[in-house]
Amino acid sequence: MASVRVEQRNAHLAGAVRLEYLINREGRLAKAVLTAISNVRRGSGDSREEESTAVQWTLWGKLAENANQYLGKGSHVNIVGRLRNNNYQDKNGVDVYAFSFTAEEVDFLDSRAKAGEPNDQGSDGEGWGDSSLAPMERRRAKR
Repeated sequence: MASVRVEQRNAHLAGAVRLEYLINREGRLAKAVLTAISNVRRGSGDSREEESTAVQWTLWGKLAENANQYLGKGSHVNIVGRLRNNNYQDKNGVDVYAFSFTAEEVDFLDSRAKAGEPNDQGSDGEGWGDSSLAPMERRRAKR
């Protein structure tokens, strides 16, 4: 399947990160889903309008756990990932055309103080969301 690199910059989360754990051959794997919204201004003068784009991203492993712990509704992020074509045939033989977005990197753009307290998942001791950070200092999380 083909994939395309996608970047969503200066986005904010529309809701809480949804985390679940899946069981595979290697053990437990974290999967999180979040929806990020980007606002862009188009046009000029009186015809200038705001356009919003919402993208639902899937995160895996440590990236999913960190996002769940340190991001919440309204958090500001940059996300880099890939768009995949997931076409398939349903049980009736009808072609279904679908896309999925998988995050590979997430920049946390808010300090912990601005984003609010972390979720009740505990700290991993890696300094994520340090409350001494300037509000726009980036903390990059990678898979």
